[in-house]
Amino acid sequence: MERGKSHLWIVVFLVLAMIEGSYSTLSPSGVNYEVVALIAIKNDLHDPYNVLESWDANSVDPCSWRMVTCSPDGYVSALGLPSLSLSGTLSPGIGNLSNLQSVLLQNNEITGPIPPVIGTLEKLQTLDLSNNKLTGGIPDSLGDLKNLNYLRLNNNSLTGPIPDSLSNVKSLTLVDVSFNNLSGSLPKVSARTFTILGNPLMCGQTSQNNCSVVYPEPLSFPPDAGKDHSESRAKHHIAVAFGASFGGAFTIVIIVGLLVWWRYRRNQQIFFDVNEQYDPEVRLGHLRRYTFKELRAATDHFNAKNILGKGGFGIVYKGRLNNGTVVAVKRLKDYNAVGGEIQFQTEVELISLAVHRNLLRLWGFCSTENERLLIYPYMSNGSVASRLKDHIHGRPVLDWSRRKRIALGTARGLVYLHEQCDPKIIHRDVKAANILLDEDFEAVVGDFGLAKLLDHRDSHVTTAVRGTVGHIAPEYLSTGQSSEKTDVFGFGILLLELITGQKAVDFGRGANQKGVILDWVKKLHQEGKLNLMVDKDLKNDYDRMELEEMVQVALLCTQFNPSHRPKMSEVLRMLEGDGLAEKWEQSQNIETPRYRSFGHPQRYSDFIEESSLVVEAMELSGPR
Repeated sequence: MERGKSHLWIVVFLVLAMIEGSYSTLSPSGVNYEVVALIAIKNDLHDPYNVLESWDANSVDPCSWRMVTCSPDGYVSALGLPSLSLSGTLSPGIGNLSNLQSVLLQNNEITGPIPPVIGTLEKLQTLDLSNNKLTGGIPDSLGDLKNLNYLRLNNNSLTGPIPDSLSNVKSLTLVDVSFNNLSGSLPKVSARTFTILGNPLMCGQTSQNNCSVVYPEPLSFPPDAGKDHSESRAKHHIAVAFGASFGGAFTIVIIVGLLVWWRYRRNQQIFFDVNEQYDPEVRLGHLRRYTFKELRAATDHFNAKNILGKGGFGIVYKGRLNNGTVVAVKRLKDYNAVGGEIQFQTEVELISLAVHRNLLRLWGFCSTENERLLIYPYMSNGSVASRLKDHIHGRPVLDWSRRKRIALGTARGLVYLHEQCDPKIIHRDVKAANILLDEDFEAVVGDFGLAKLLDHRDSHVTTAVRGTVGHIAPEYLSTGQSSEKTDVFGFGILLLELITGQKAVDFGRGANQKGVILDWVKKLHQEGKLNLMVDKDLKNDYDRMELEEMVQVALLCTQFNPSHRPKMSEVLRMLEGDGLAEKWEQSQNIETPRYRSFGHPQRYSDFIEESSLVVEAMELSGPR
């Protein structure tokens, strides 16, 4: 009996421990402590452009908020708020974000002191508070940040000495405290780059030698290096003679080697990482910069067996990093169009700031003279396109409820890109192959921003339309001009792919179904034969009412006139059951008569045939 009671108490204790662990980040009122910390930061800042609008005090999960990045286990790992005209002060609440690895608040107008509690963020690796109006001293507590790599406090109004405690941080690579009002002596900081330029109280108004960049002291010779001086002079003369003859022979060898290398390079592209020891200042927030050698090893020298997909942007490989992490490595093929190293890094940084649960996270990048690569998490369930044809491989097909969930998740991701991301991003290739599925079959939009990243020609009007035939909006085919409504059209075609299980073009071979999926669905809808368009693999296991609604949403999204198409936020509401009837009735009164009376093509296939622009087809452009 006593043993039974003891066992019962053990079980109760374990249950209570699990409950306490699961609520360890919650306040007594049920609000996540990290949410409380972020709201404290928001309240102490003045946000003139309302970029922090999505930061909701009633939320229990901040991972979908703008400018917030979370780790895989759901904790806030990075704050990226650069160049947003923020003013006010930096709240001490930041100290409660104990999993922070990166804080980027540069190029704002933040005033007041640096909160000493930042020194409690043990995982912090990057702290950039440069180009603000911060005052007070540099907290001694920063010396407790044992993992700190990059510290930028330049261009503020900081006073007092540089803390000696920074000499305890052995992981430092860059320290920049230039252009402040600091004073006192310099600590022995182990950073490779230590910049103190523009602190007149520290090194004098006219002194230039001590106010530039300070590097670690070079290795010195031993104290007894001056002994046996005369003996060393004789050896020196012999060494000079030998060195001169050896140097001449070595020069000839080098010249011959360079000639051989040059001829070899003309015949075969050589891959090498020109930035093997790269400048730490190009680190973009929480993004990691990988070496080409590292990615080449991870993909087994870009072995064809590791190819996950091919498309207009390049080839995607499955890779395994040294720490065992499985990743998708996108090797961009159009790197010469990027427009230079700085432009590439700027665009990559913009893409990385788009953080949403329905968008594919960018983990890092690699940039060399001949290569541009992007690193993403590996999606174990592949793309929607691959899952729609899984009956070929014997895996279970997507059921109706999952297809509807995919439509909703994709819509939420596009709403974020169009209406909540700053600057907004137009995808330009929305299709089933670019919608990926995580381990929970949650839809994740991939390849967003890459069309812009790789297209720095004259303007948004180009002579080559990026996208996939069957998914490209008519106005984009006709003029080369894209907008958010271009993505809305592509989303409508995606809905038809989810409904029919067919590709957008060249579908249903052998069943007398030729042309594009949109024309076929419109015909069946007019004839009231919806059951004929539903994917046969569903085996009639679907909701008839939901099917009718999804078809109507798809047809609203694919109206030929872009001004008549709904915004993605309206599309999302209609998929959730709000406002569809009214929109559908309006479309019946406006769209059809206008296009028929002005002689526009009535079939989407007519637009494809009439288009004079080159189409760069992308069949499998997303990491899968």
